Amino acid sequence: MKSLFKKICIASDHAGFKLKELIKDYLINKNISIIDLGPINDKSVDYPDYAKKVTNRVKSKKSEVGILVCGTGTGMAISANKTKKIRAAVCYNLKSTRLSRQHNNANIITIGSRLTKKNTALQLVSVFLKTKFEGGRHLRRVRKI
Repeated sequence: MKSLFKKICIASDHAGFKLKELIKDYLINKNISIIDLGPINDKSVDYPDYAKKVTNRVKSKKSEVGILVCGTGTGMAISANKTKKIRAAVCYNLKSTRLSRQHNNANIITIGSRLTKKNTALQLVSVFLKTKFEGGRHLRRVRKI
């Protein structure tokens, strides 16, 4: 797999911890470097704290894109989208993932560990990291966000 991005960060809450670790290992095995912003185990944590860690890195351009994992993906997306210049998309199938990049220039993918099979989650991450923003009419719309 070839990623469009060189600087990628990842975080989760307790519900997403195991899937976060799986995604991280998958990317490392594909020779894609990734910054893990936590947590370090599956003990209960508050997802907004970890969403903020990823959004701060992406907003400051220390990372180009981020990956957030929680139980449904929704809590992380809501939290992440509170930050200016962040476009976090809950991705649940290949088409939603591809379109989040092509049309919305999403810079964070959020995935629900309780709703997404492991192999599907890995495919979603792969598609997210390989898909280019189309620009054109979509750029005008993204600028309005």
